[in-house]
Amino acid sequence: MRILIVNGPNLNLLGTREPEIYGTVSMQEFLDRLRDNFPENDIAFFQSNHEGEIIDHLQDSSFDALIINPGAFSHYSYAIADCLKNIQKPKIEVHISNIYQREEFRQKSVTARYTDAVLSGFGLNGYRLAILSLLNQQ
Repeated sequence: MRILIVNGPNLNLLGTREPEIYGTVSMQEFLDRLRDNFPENDIAFFQSNHEGEIIDHLQDSSFDALIINPGAFSHYSYAIADCLKNIQKPKIEVHISNIYQREEFRQKSVTARYTDAVLSGFGLNGYRLAILSLLNQQ
């Protein structure tokens, strides 16, 4: 299965950005672990701080399932939400922190409505849990 993981703004700073919230492991380190744990799957990754680049990548990429962490875009990007609405493949939204324990504006996700599930507050392990869920849906 080809699984595409897409991260939104500032998630390229994982490992250094607010480690008390997001941990100290970089996304590259964690991707290497995921690929080692799921060697029979093709795990592709894309990160951008630009909304349009994320939409273009989602529309142009070939994948069987999607894991998306839109970051701050989850709270206001109707453009990414519309893009997700038109993807007819399994999709899971992941948030590293528990968005319901954060600031009020972070507690709403306009993109989640167009995914099959949301994982929030499991740290980076949320990505692994999302992969397990997608594989169980096969």
